[in-house]
Amino acid sequence: MLVSLLRRLGVKLSLNDPRWGHRPEGDNKQQESKRPGEGPPDLDQMWRDFNLRLNRLFGKNTGGEPGGGGYRPDMKGAGITAGVIGAIVLFIWLASGAFIVQEGQVGVVTTFGKLSHTTGAGFNLRWPTPFQAHEIVNVSQVRTAEVGYRGSVRSKNTKESLMLTDDENIIDIQFAVQYTLKDPVAWIFNNRRDNDDDTVRQIAETAVREVVGKSKMDFVLYEGREKVALDTHKLMQQIADRYKLGAQITNVTMQSVQPPEQVQSAFDDAVKAGQDRARARSEGEAYANTVIPSSRGSAIRLTQEAQAYRAQVTESATGNAARFSQVLAEYQKAPGVTRDRMYLDTMQQIFSSATKVMIDAKSGSNLLYLPLDKLIAQTAASDAAIGAKPGPVQAPATPPQEIMQTVEQSRPRENRTSRDRESR
Repeated sequence: MLVSLLRRLGVKLSLNDPRWGHRPEGDNKQQESKRPGEGPPDLDQMWRDFNLRLNRLFGKNTGGEPGGGGYRPDMKGAGITAGVIGAIVLFIWLASGAFIVQEGQVGVVTTFGKLSHTTGAGFNLRWPTPFQAHEIVNVSQVRTAEVGYRGSVRSKNTKESLMLTDDENIIDIQFAVQYTLKDPVAWIFNNRRDNDDDTVRQIAETAVREVVGKSKMDFVLYEGREKVALDTHKLMQQIADRYKLGAQITNVTMQSVQPPEQVQSAFDDAVKAGQDRARARSEGEAYANTVIPSSRGSAIRLTQEAQAYRAQVTESATGNAARFSQVLAEYQKAPGVTRDRMYLDTMQQIFSSATKVMIDAKSGSNLLYLPLDKLIAQTAASDAAIGAKPGPVQAPATPPQEIMQTVEQSRPRENRTSRDRESR
């Protein structure tokens, strides 16, 4: 249709001509002397011819054109031309309602600003503007919102990064939030359209300030960084669901957690002092763990030994008292026999551990016969039999009765008689 319209208007175009649209070399006289059809068309002349034909078509007086006065337009040709132009405009307007949605995206179609429907991946059609409009939302893209910095950690935003802890200290936190879209309709209608990440960034800042405000500074700086990130993630998702934002928080990554730069040196000194204190405390605890158990063991051992000694002394005293009571009862029955028995028992205890033999030789012959060599040999034989080490040679532990009998037998008879008389 467009080609036929141009032909009807008398426009001849040759796109294969490399010099199409350029004025040929030479002056105007040469141009006028050129025969029709020779050389490329002149754009100025074509434009003039086109305007002239339009004026004739719509009945406008051409003035200087011969035969221009009294020209009456061809109404049939004008109608066809207008119809063709209208058809072209209508086709272009209808074609503006076609759009393509890529894989991983969702198209949201609105009618006069109100939600109409959503479309999937592929070629889709809608009513052209101003009846309907569409917006394509990428639901597979992982978006990132930066809090406390932009682009690099060095590009800090102190208005967002400085936060107050529970112990009234200020720390500088920079972190990144990664999220995806789970509801494109809620994302379009419940989110600020000037900056998509601004709402998520404000939610992240609110959540992390609440979490940090309930924690101590040392906890946030050292052992609690992962817990702060997890709590912030959980709280951000709760706020996003409450606002019906249509976003799914996937990860919260702490980029930098440190004191403000203005007090960094003082904080380093405080940290060093804290480390020295911790080291001294560890050394003291190690020394205490070494000394205290040993002291407790010694105390327990001494206590047990004292208790054993007390039990031994008590039992011994109790046994001695019981034995004394029995001896007293026997002494009351037969005093002489008891005295002799006590004397013999005492002498037995003394001679059993003595290495010398005491002999009373006040009177009588100095010749005594004691079989000491036989007694010593007998003792050595008994020691060898039981496997004991041979010790220093000593007198055998002979019962006092045998020794006394031997002494009595070695005395002269008259001495024994006088001693018996004296004893009576």
